[in-house]
Order: sequence, then C-alpha cells, then structure tokens
Amino acid sequence: MLLCQCRDVSENQFHKESTRQLLSGFDADVFVLDDLCALAVNERSFFKEIEESYTDKIIMACYPRVVRNMLLQNEITLSNYDVINHHEVSRETQFAQKLSDRGISQGKARFNEVKSLLAVPSWFPVIDLLQCTHCGKCARFCLFGVYSYSEKKLKVVNPLSCKNLCPACARTCPSSAIMFPKLAEGGVLAGAEPGNTVQPVTMNEGNLAARLSQRNQLHRTVLNSGFLQQAEAERRKALDEMKKTKE
Repeated sequence: MLLCQCRDVSENQFHKESTRQLLSGFDADVFVLDDLCALAVNERSFFKEIEESYTDKIIMACYPRVVRNMLLQNEITLSNYDVINHHEVSRETQFAQKLSDRGISQGKARFNEVKSLLAVPSWFPVIDLLQCTHCGKCARFCLFGVYSYSEKKLKVVNPLSCKNLCPACARTCPSSAIMFPKLAEGGVLAGAEPGNTVQPVTMNEGNLAARLSQRNQLHRTVLNSGFLQQAEAERRKALDEMKKTKE
C-alpha cells in the first residue's frame, strides 16, 4: 500500500493518524509517502522498486484520474494497482470496507516512511491523455515554459517551472484535460471525473459528431464560467510574485 500524506496541503481531509491506525490492522507493507506528487516527479526509481517487489499495489491518494495520468506523464510503470480516493472516504468504516473488498486480510502492517528530496513545492499540471485534444491553448497561455507544443503534440516538459498555486492554464482548457491535484477548490480541475452533463471524450469514441458536441459543450462551459478572467488574474499574480523573487 502507498499512502500519500500530501505534504504541501495544509489541511488534508484524509485524517493521517487515524488512517495509519486503521492500516495497522491489515497484513500489508505500507509505504507512507510524504508526497506522491513529489516522488513521481523527482524520485521515479522508488516506483520501479515497488513494481519489481510487489505484484499487487493499492495507492491511497486523491482522484484516480489524476493519479493514473501523473504516473503516465512521468513515465512510471505500475501494473496491477488500484487507487482509493480519499475524497470519497468520509468514515473509517468505509475505508476499512474498501480494503476488505480488495482482498486485504487482517493482520499486522509493516510501515515504511518514504520522503522526497524535492526542495520546492510539488505543484505542476497533469494532462488527462484521454481528454486532451492537443489544441495547445494551455501551452500558449503559460509563460513559464512548463509545456512543449510541437506538431500538435502537448507535453509537460518542465513541471517544476510551474508557479506554486497557479492553475491558470487549466482554466483555459476547453476539454478539462489539465489537472492540478493539489488545487484547493477540488472538482474537475483537481482531477475529479467530469460530470454526467458532459461525458469524457475517449479515444475509443467512434461517433465523430458526438465527440465534437462534447468538446463544444466543454468549450462553452469554460467561456461562460468566467474561467478565462480568473486565469488571467492568476497568471498576473504568478508573474508579479516571480518579479518580486528576482528583485
């Protein structure tokens, strides 16, 4: 089990001590990660060791959509893993039931503390590869060199160049494909699945008209919600803070 502690989140709704206490009653190796995002971007060798040592893995972190894509984005290979979303577990009994449902027997857990050496906040965008249309709007909006956009292919190439607590580029995305897992407001921009009103556009969707309709709905949602104005304000704030740091 990999238990994320989200070190850069001041108020984590996932109760750390009570969760550790609960896990102590299960027969498993528990790796308490001070920060999953930091390890994914800075210590990828840790995940290679986990993959080589364990057949089945459970990741206890945030939204499965953002966890899956964060691993892919950082070229981390993990097979046979499941994600328990702490946003959806409000009681210890629910959490214990989820572990039991996954075949984890009761016993005595073996705890291992894993800390990242990353010295800066692990704030960076994660691209949902199934949602992304590779329009390049986020790359053009970002002024900090986080993305590369060439031949209609979008990549996060300098994640740590992203300015802490600035999710502006995500607000410009017409398909809600850019996620920031530590975004305090939560929701789709933090990694939650898009709602039932606008379904995700998947690579297996065969109806072109339906795909275009879904994307147009998402685009209108971005334009009508005031996200662009908010994004401009957040980008200006990030620029101002960067200038202050240089002075």
